[in-house]
Amino acid sequence: MTAKLISFDPATGKEVWSGKVGDAAAEVAAARAAWPAWAAHSNAYRIEAVRRFANVVRKKENEFADLIARETGKPLWETKTEVAAVVNKVDISIDAYAERTPQRKLEAALGNKIAVRHKPHGVLAVLGPYNFPAHLPNGHIVPALIAGNAVVFKPSEKAPATGEFLVNCFHEAKIPEGVVRLLIGGPDEGRSLASQPGIDGLLFTGSARAGMALHQQFAETPNKILALELGGNNPLVVWNAKDIEAAAAIVVQSAYLSAGQRCTAARRLIVEEENAKPLLDAVEKLIGRMIVDEPFADPQPFMGPVIDNAAADNIQEQWLNLMMKGGQPLCRLERPFKARPFLTPGLIDVTGVKDRPDEEIFGPVLQVIRVKDFDAAMKEANNTRFGLAASLIGGSPETYHKFWANVRAGVINWNKPTNGAPSNAPFGGVGLSGNHRPSAFYAADYCAYPVTSSESERARAAIGQGLREPNVEED
Repeated sequence: MTAKLISFDPATGKEVWSGKVGDAAAEVAAARAAWPAWAAHSNAYRIEAVRRFANVVRKKENEFADLIARETGKPLWETKTEVAAVVNKVDISIDAYAERTPQRKLEAALGNKIAVRHKPHGVLAVLGPYNFPAHLPNGHIVPALIAGNAVVFKPSEKAPATGEFLVNCFHEAKIPEGVVRLLIGGPDEGRSLASQPGIDGLLFTGSARAGMALHQQFAETPNKILALELGGNNPLVVWNAKDIEAAAAIVVQSAYLSAGQRCTAARRLIVEEENAKPLLDAVEKLIGRMIVDEPFADPQPFMGPVIDNAAADNIQEQWLNLMMKGGQPLCRLERPFKARPFLTPGLIDVTGVKDRPDEEIFGPVLQVIRVKDFDAAMKEANNTRFGLAASLIGGSPETYHKFWANVRAGVINWNKPTNGAPSNAPFGGVGLSGNHRPSAFYAADYCAYPVTSSESERARAAIGQGLREPNVEED
């Protein structure tokens, strides 16, 4: 009996989609067979193909956004921005390929040439997340296709319908079905795909725990590219902010957009002890006004549910653990409907908590930490194994320079949310947040490898040292 995977609407519990679980080996074999013809096409041909894909998605914008909202629970206004990002990724990736992997010709002695060109790896596996089930995997797939790779994409088992819709858009754009393959399944299928000998690399977006497991697995295959985009325990420092209301708005955006299900979401709010109250009062007021509702509600909510009940249960357990350790709730994390994964935004003061767990609470929970001075604030910001995003709100240019120079993160912002990361710049982190393979504009770097060639139209060679004088008689 063929196994099935079913996707549910987290806001209503209704079934959204069902489909058969696939076979990783078969999908990799199909991609391997299709890859040579795709790689043999010109770069201009492949660019035209992904531009057709952008046009297909543009025509299906409302349908696509509706599906993502139903499958993830995110507000419709937010899923529309995700679909727009899918479209915009094409032009950004084309520009990135030209800038990051250009062809170069250099002059050498005696009229010789040095050429630098790039080749695709072959078949790349892409494992996608559920929080941005279209935008984030698309950020791997499009650069991979432009470079000349074939792709096997396994969407999250919590958002398979979105993954299928995305792949169908590539096929509708007349990109060969063998070049973009869809693997439906859960963790077992993901592990199987990662272990296939027929892949030349794996592009992953997900948790640090899963990323570490993949890193260990790929340690024995250094010939395969591995790009890891992982999570974070991101600090947001507010220091001498002149506009408290604006600072509070940035705090709320950083911590609670997408119900806190962003790898760049602020997890720790670091504030000066003496000036904390006005800011926290303003944040609490905004939380009290925040609409938490289903994706199509009117008025539109600020945030919807988290992805499923298992995720909501885990977030609640982590919240209770902070309270058991001495955390003081300022705004309680509550679950209005026991059978559905809606959570209200949680704000908790953990200044007095010893041995705070350095983990990513992937939901609407923000921990407040009060410090005495700015040096202590920076020390606390770096008090993590992660290093994805950090932001400073307030302060002078000199303060920001000190913050930027000393905080370890791949995204460092000033007077902007932690989750403000543009697609036309590199995106990635240090520590447990990645493996130095930044994505977004730098995705082109891991989708092709450079080849250096010394070239001459005519063979010219002579050996000037290390030879005996020729024997005339032998000649």
